Amino acid sequence: MESVQAIKQRFGIIGNTTALNRAIEKAIQVAPTDISVLVTGESGVGKESIPKIIHQLSHRKHNKYIAVNCGAIPEGTIDSELFGHEKGAFTGATQTRSGYFEVADGGTIFLDEVGELPLTTQVRLLRVLENGEFLKVGSSKVQKTDVRIVAATNANMFEAINKEKFREDLYYRLSTVDIHLPPLRERQGDIHLLFRKFASDFALKYKMPTVKLTDNAIQVLLKHRWSGNIRQLRNIAEQVSVLEQNRTISADTLRGYLPTSGSNLPAVIKTAKTESDFSSEREILYKVLFDMKSDLNDLKKLTMELMKNGNVKDVEKDHEGLIQKIYGNSDETETNYQDTLTETEVISIPEHSNPHEDISSAQDKYHFAEEIEEEETLSLHDKELELIKKSLERHQGKRKLAAAELGISERTLYRKIKQYDL
Repeated sequence: MESVQAIKQRFGIIGNTTALNRAIEKAIQVAPTDISVLVTGESGVGKESIPKIIHQLSHRKHNKYIAVNCGAIPEGTIDSELFGHEKGAFTGATQTRSGYFEVADGGTIFLDEVGELPLTTQVRLLRVLENGEFLKVGSSKVQKTDVRIVAATNANMFEAINKEKFREDLYYRLSTVDIHLPPLRERQGDIHLLFRKFASDFALKYKMPTVKLTDNAIQVLLKHRWSGNIRQLRNIAEQVSVLEQNRTISADTLRGYLPTSGSNLPAVIKTAKTESDFSSEREILYKVLFDMKSDLNDLKKLTMELMKNGNVKDVEKDHEGLIQKIYGNSDETETNYQDTLTETEVISIPEHSNPHEDISSAQDKYHFAEEIEEEETLSLHDKELELIKKSLERHQGKRKLAAAELGISERTLYRKIKQYDL
């Protein structure tokens, strides 16, 4: 079995980070077997090197090795590319075509960006992994293949499974062995080493002196986040090598080539909801209806007091808080309210000697109050109960805050809690 250092030299891998060495060790150990391997890591970390190592150290090394970028093949043709198709299977299928699984029989297939596979193709791939069988598009004849699959992805597979974009059973079939490659920002000791290697390669390619970094420039290089990982570092090294006349690169010069330099400060992401933040538009609508119902009940109460007492001043004095809640506190609204009360015709209830006649007459005269009550739907009561529960939960049972959010008094909230037996 070859050593990790020998494998690095053979495949041009640079770096001495522990996590990188561990990934190469796992690739060496699983290579002689036919175990399916899933390589994970961010885009640009060099995931394509692992399947090459596995293939070259396996007993399949003399057979074909095919790398397939699943994200680059259109959804309508990916089944045909992987499994082949029969003549006339679809428009444009003028002849029978062999797919990658048929061509690579006895070899290795590297499925890059496997998380981009459509669900229908995932079902076909699962069957190949389970028993080595597949069907060409437009064919009913089952074919066998002996292919080792190494897959790679930069996506969060568990998140994709939860969103039902990737099959859970296929994930566990592919990830019999999971090899993770660390991002470049976690390989601090390798960043300058990689830059020097790339600078040397480009100097040889373009026949010019090799660029060198000052000490300050090296610190800038190490502190950069490198969201594009090794691929981004390689591009920066190529740009500097080609564009700079001065072959000694200062920190200021290097910063000019880093597109996101100076924006790596941590950001505070607000995830907690505010007290008045509702989860949906429907809940906001129910809140508005609840407020309207509360105002309507207050108006009913005020109107009944006016009809019973007939004294505007006394009613205004006894229900000052209620009037301010409905009409507001501004001078304009107070004036409007006074005008409204002045123009309001107070209906006097005549005294009758017969109490039964009085009751029936009042019922006939104010039957509209009963009709308003009947128009209120039961669902509104349910939503009122739901809003009170949610408000109490948000404020951890603090009635004063819950009442303020609901737009009612604490006493009214207490009465409703008793009413609904909360």
